[in-house]
Amino acid sequence: MRLKNASWKSLYGAGLSAISRVENGYTMLKDRDIREPLFAFLEESYGRIRIIEEKNMGGSRADVIMVTPDSFVGIEIKSDADTYTRLAGQVEDYDRYFDMNIIVVGTRHAMHVEEHVPASWGIITVEEVEGSADFYVLRRPKSNPGVDPARKLSLLWRPELQHIVARRLKHKYERISKKDVITKILAGVPYETLRLEMSEELFERDYTRIFDEINQFRVEREGKKPRRRRRQLHAKLHPANASADASSRSPEATGDEKPKCAGATRTARRRKPNLHVKHVVKGRKSPKTGKKST
Repeated sequence: MRLKNASWKSLYGAGLSAISRVENGYTMLKDRDIREPLFAFLEESYGRIRIIEEKNMGGSRADVIMVTPDSFVGIEIKSDADTYTRLAGQVEDYDRYFDMNIIVVGTRHAMHVEEHVPASWGIITVEEVEGSADFYVLRRPKSNPGVDPARKLSLLWRPELQHIVARRLKHKYERISKKDVITKILAGVPYETLRLEMSEELFERDYTRIFDEINQFRVEREGKKPRRRRRQLHAKLHPANASADASSRSPEATGDEKPKCAGATRTARRRKPNLHVKHVVKGRKSPKTGKKST
């Protein structure tokens, strides 16, 4: 299924040929050429969605999570510059965490991708057409029979789990571990109801406030000390963006999700030598004076 009357073509088509290269008669699209047009394509195809990029899941990292009103959809991007080297392990992790999965591939992989993913996975191919990324739905995704609800719930932050507890369970379970809270939720809430609850929590997630919410939960509910915000080199280099950038990174999101305004990595600071320490060298006693030589 091709997306007709696609407004995303005019928005994201310009400049693709400038950053891609032609090989064997077709333009090789890289990851950065695909992402933004893909998000616009998904939004026009699925309606109400939310996109979360670079999320840790088991031993792998999901390129994209597409949140729909009742599902988490894992999306793996294999551009023309990528290979299938790590895909087998990634597929296993995707199937543990998401209700459905989709692989998006460049022209180079279009002929062989079906051999590398399960039959339940959806397949979208992308190619360059008149300077724009053009998407074609080769196969629609089906419900994933191997999803683990506990692993899927672990993608939510503790305050978000607590919102579900407050709405669906009798007890608050404020002073038990996140793992135990997940067990209580699974025991007391049917999965079909839970799917809606989890999606709604991610739709409502606010990266500008989540750091303060988690700290408040740690202090009031768990009796722990609040966490400090991490200082970033990005804040020094770009003061105008510092406040927005710092607020978008929570302790649970750091290293786990990739905010679009992610700051630069910090450089290691060199220790300055302590010039105030005196080094005294003991000398031998002079046989004539009995004093130590320096």
